Amino acid sequence: MDGRVSPERVARLIAREEPDIVALQELDVFRERTRRVDQPKLIGDILNMDLHFHNALTLAREQFGTAVLTRWPLRKVRASSLPSLAGRKLENRAALWVRVDVDGLPLNVVNTHLGLTRGERRLQAEALLGPEWLGHPDCAEPRVLCGDFNMTHRRESTCFNGLCVREMWSRVGPPPKTWPSLFPLLSLDRVFVSEGVEVESVRCPRDRLARLASDHLPVVATLRLRA
Repeated sequence: MDGRVSPERVARLIAREEPDIVALQELDVFRERTRRVDQPKLIGDILNMDLHFHNALTLAREQFGTAVLTRWPLRKVRASSLPSLAGRKLENRAALWVRVDVDGLPLNVVNTHLGLTRGERRLQAEALLGPEWLGHPDCAEPRVLCGDFNMTHRRESTCFNGLCVREMWSRVGPPPKTWPSLFPLLSLDRVFVSEGVEVESVRCPRDRLARLASDHLPVVATLRLRA
């Protein structure tokens, strides 16, 4: 937000929170606009974390997408595009599903970035709740769905509640406002958890580093898995 593109600064902010699992959106790989840097690999190397990256958009050698990073063993289960409105030239949206081995307990994590229009988001939410994603037999308890949902109205988030996942904020208070980071007005970034996940705490850092590193404030959740 100060005009500098710095994956190193993003990594510094993440490292300060000492997370076990990190979900990132809007990552560039070999793009001219960000000096041809492989951003997810650079951040993963700094944090000493393994990662999976999924490119939602490819232009020649340039890529743009989401990633999940973790200190624990992980494997990719599924990564693909989400549906968009017919006849509309909108930015391609996608989701990334990984399985993380948390001390022998498998945790399904789905990281996504939904579209800008309400109709588009509804299509994408229905897909995420369908048989290829959260409704798949392999996406068993416990599971976490997180990312940039671009949902500006609380009633939109109810499309996830009571189905495959529950929104954690209903148990710890209202969702924090995360965008724009300098003067946050909207709660665009969400974490949904299943019945097999207990929420211990949720924080949204708002210091100078958090406000400058990205146009979205980070969401930090402490979760406990029920064996």
